[in-house]
Amino acid sequence: MLPVAQLYVRDVPLLRPPGQADLLQLLWCPFEHEPDYKPPTKLFWRSAAEVTDLLAVPPVTAAVEYDAYVPERCVLAPEEVTEFPHPLQLGQELRRQLEDWNHGQESGAPFYKHELSLAPGWKAGGWTPWGLTDPIVQNCAVCDAEMTPLLTIASKEWHSRRLSWVPYEDRDVAAVAGSGVENSPGVQISGGNHLQLYACPQSPEHPHSDLIQ
Repeated sequence: MLPVAQLYVRDVPLLRPPGQADLLQLLWCPFEHEPDYKPPTKLFWRSAAEVTDLLAVPPVTAAVEYDAYVPERCVLAPEEVTEFPHPLQLGQELRRQLEDWNHGQESGAPFYKHELSLAPGWKAGGWTPWGLTDPIVQNCAVCDAEMTPLLTIASKEWHSRRLSWVPYEDRDVAAVAGSGVENSPGVQISGGNHLQLYACPQSPEHPHSDLIQ
């Protein structure tokens, strides 16, 4: 298993850790496993104060199927933004109203979807970037509660032709073709998709689920 992300509750308050835990660590296997052909993931809740034997450099394994599942080391700069549901999660009448409104926008029909509803990139919480499938309810395997989005592992932080979600301080470098900042971790999920992780709202200790979108 390789380390993928490490989040502190002080930086991402929406996380709901069990007990005294204040640190969430995500690991995965850098192989695509059947039947869904995605890297299996594991979540670990820990207390940062109890982690005393720190490694300056994570262990490296030669057992890797795709280099795209070996993240480059990055420092996160969490930013809170407001999202709205994917159009597929809206009622039919509201979708019709949005379609009429979209046609009047400069960017055309996908304006709501790309510019207003879903923030691209890696994120905690938020809404699911549906597209490969229609919305699918994820139920907890322990208590059957409807699970909620926990983490999105994305293949890009933003689309090169849609920079409205790019932080102001990054827009100059984002506009430079080939700068690489749109995918600093160098991760490619299943050829360019997203890996969505879900958590049980009743207990963070219940097993999580994941889904390619």
